[in-house]
Amino acid sequence: MSHEKYASCIEACQDCAVECEHCATACLHEPDVQARTKCLQLLRDCADICLLATQYMARGSAYADAVGELCATICDACATECARFQDDHCQRCAQACRTCADECRAMVAVQ
Repeated sequence: MSHEKYASCIEACQDCAVECEHCATACLHEPDVQARTKCLQLLRDCADICLLATQYMARGSAYADAVGELCATICDACATECARFQDDHCQRCAQACRTCADECRAMVAVQ
């Protein structure tokens, strides 16, 4: 599959990584930051796997599917954790994570 066919998944992964980075920074300034430890860890993991997935898709790696599946799993976990917090940044991030997970699953299904 050429990288053009991955375009919507790459875009969703990039958007998710940006939202995760923004959310992590915002969470550090929340008064209940101690309650967000798990969320902060997942945000970092999610941003990293999303960026890695874009690299694998861009190069047409034979492992793009495996990374895409892992990305969907981590995005699901991050979305669930972010959704626990009512801040706008957490809710936006949860939605970006859900969208990315859906796009990754769709990308893997096409293979």
